[in-house]
Amino acid sequence: MCAIFGIIGEYNEQQAKHALSRLAHRGPDYCGIEQRKDLFFAHQRLSITDAHARAHQPLKYQKILLSFNGEIYNFKELRGELDFDFKTQSDSEVIIAAYLKWGVEFVQKLRGMFAIALLDGETLYLFRDRLGKKPLFFMQDKKAFYFASEIKGLTPFLAHKKMNNDAMLSYLSFLAPTPPHTFFQGIKKLAAGEYLTLREGEVTIKRYYDLLETQPSRITNRDEAVEKLESCLEESISMRLNSDAPIAALLSGGIDSATINYYAKKEGRNLQTYTLGYKEFAKYDERANAKESATLLGVSNRAVEIDQKGFIEATESVFDALDEPLNDPAAVPLYLLFDAIKTDGYKVVLSGEGSDELFLGYRQYFEYLDIENAKNLMHKNWLKKYFRANFSKNREWEWYKRVFDESLLFRTSGDKFTDLQKNLLLRRNVRDNESLKYLQNYRERFENSAHTDESIWYSYIDINLFQAEHFLTKLDRVSMAHAIESRTPFLDHALAELVFSIDPKLRYEDSKTKSLLKQLLTNKIDNTILTRKKKGFSNPYMEYLINSGKISLIQEVNKKTGMFRESELSEYLKSAAQGSFKQHIWGLHVLSHWIQRELL
Repeated sequence: MCAIFGIIGEYNEQQAKHALSRLAHRGPDYCGIEQRKDLFFAHQRLSITDAHARAHQPLKYQKILLSFNGEIYNFKELRGELDFDFKTQSDSEVIIAAYLKWGVEFVQKLRGMFAIALLDGETLYLFRDRLGKKPLFFMQDKKAFYFASEIKGLTPFLAHKKMNNDAMLSYLSFLAPTPPHTFFQGIKKLAAGEYLTLREGEVTIKRYYDLLETQPSRITNRDEAVEKLESCLEESISMRLNSDAPIAALLSGGIDSATINYYAKKEGRNLQTYTLGYKEFAKYDERANAKESATLLGVSNRAVEIDQKGFIEATESVFDALDEPLNDPAAVPLYLLFDAIKTDGYKVVLSGEGSDELFLGYRQYFEYLDIENAKNLMHKNWLKKYFRANFSKNREWEWYKRVFDESLLFRTSGDKFTDLQKNLLLRRNVRDNESLKYLQNYRERFENSAHTDESIWYSYIDINLFQAEHFLTKLDRVSMAHAIESRTPFLDHALAELVFSIDPKLRYEDSKTKSLLKQLLTNKIDNTILTRKKKGFSNPYMEYLINSGKISLIQEVNKKTGMFRESELSEYLKSAAQGSFKQHIWGLHVLSHWIQRELL
């Protein structure tokens, strides 16, 4: 894992090097720069594969320059297909060789996670991996085109900092800004599965990958589905165990982390595992469950305890690592967990993101599927009028209102502030269903695909937004803030394609979460783990925010900006103290912090 950075066009060398230095945490092992007139092409390296100096980047071959962040897990197999005089044992050189053979289609051959900058003469290509594990940001002004792995590498080139309202509105709706938006007006991001071409100052962006291109229901037999899933999942985990640097794994009390550790041990890798606990709040604590899981799996486990003081003190570092608002309070404890992992000397960590979205691990998926049936109710126009006349902030009210309005029901698992809630809170008009514009391209692709089952839509939009722009953004920033590479075996594109090719009813017909995965793991992982109630990565963030007094920041910033209606804001704050709308308030706190830091 590393940082990529570049400028095509006029630049000030001192300013460029300063911007690059802001990304040094992502790759502290080596800094490489290729520069000439109208070109500054750079790389901050975190050595994981072939740590030798020969593999330092940017890599240069004839008129090609490469700066690459990520891991290509099948690079050794690809080497065998390529007629190239290799000088290194790195996956980076394979990318150049693959490009020379297949052109931009080389990206279809890669199995891994990546953000790639490849300069071929005067043409620049930027690629973001299929499922959005690695970030890639860019901007363009009259002087130059700029790209970087994190926003902080681009902000020095902004003439003025202004908030992008589309980023703010999509953030309130879906926990993170939707592509191409960032909170900084002028800075954009590539979406998962996209690549950008810069040729003669003109930018074009195309999609090279879409999960929906998978043929639906190729597998209709449950036993066949489970057999193929196990083979693919085991292969995915095995590939991610290859590293020249020490590897650890996260362990909760749940199925996903247990699965990774089970198959790692089957491969002969007894990974050190890490678990979070909370000093003052036992109800959020997973240490006891994780300890039991570790014993049953036969792996070593270290518990890291967090208290209010540590949580609050870490928030500043976390918000700085994130660059822009991201509504996930778990980012703070995860940051502290990676701090402990770094102290123990690990550079690679395996994590279980993606399992819930692929195998329907959230109970609310089943609630949505049930509510979808209300579309077929007789006399629903009467119900439509009734719901319209009796507004409620309750999420179930919003769900039924959407169904009776014949609007899109499921809008990601991160669906937070509804448009009507935003209209009441913000000192601006927000029309009902206005936020659908941020999902429109995804929904159109689904409706134009061969897939018709709404559960596939749930997985598809969650993988593209709830995972790529929310969970994976969090994981990348807090791990890379500690120069640690995170690997997510469930988010292997071959595994995702396999799930999308299975008759979707096999995932939910028995009304059990992760039904296929649990069947796969039967007689492998102890039933205590398989039947344990899902806890998620919950933590006492609201208790900490209230007890520390930091919650007052929201109203303090609002007095300066007038962004929110005071009466409505007060109602939310009262509700949070009573245990309701907690993540809504955390989102407003994170937004307020960013406004204070960047705009006031």
